[in-house]
Amino acid sequence: MKIHIRGEKITVTDSIKNYIENKLNRLEKYFEKPDEIIIHVNVKVNNLNQTIEVTIPLKKITIRAEESNKDLYAAVDLVIDKIEGQIRKNKTRLKNKLQEHLLDLNLNFEIEHNEENENKIVKRKSIEMKPMDEEEAILQTELLDHDFFIFKNIDEDCISVLYRRKDGKYGIINVE
Repeated sequence: MKIHIRGEKITVTDSIKNYIENKLNRLEKYFEKPDEIIIHVNVKVNNLNQTIEVTIPLKKITIRAEESNKDLYAAVDLVIDKIEGQIRKNKTRLKNKLQEHLLDLNLNFEIEHNEENENKIVKRKSIEMKPMDEEEAILQTELLDHDFFIFKNIDEDCISVLYRRKDGKYGIINVE
């Protein structure tokens, strides 16, 4: 696995880098070809909290998790456990989708920071929308650990927003 580690407002020392790499190497057992996997790690400092964000873009899906803690090493342990949990929880669904070749999703996020309007928009993301059904959108939402997901709905032939409700179930908003 290739691991790219980037620090925001923090210098990533060799000991931090080695700790993150050792923990991420636990994930090799979940991938058929771990040498082809590229993992992006972003380490941030917000006041007293240390935040670690791990993104694993695969051919058909993207796995993402983020954790914060006062102790960076604890945050690393939490985020690895979260990713392993996502993979184990969705193992059967992922395997079925990848075997059927129905899931053709590759999100390329480009993040822009707009400093002129600090009180308004603080982050922009652009995504490439590929057609998918609602089940695939739910899977992607869970893997990205987001509360909502925008996708091109092949069942309804429109753009849809999938969102997680307070009761843990999902809702759909269709744009006509």
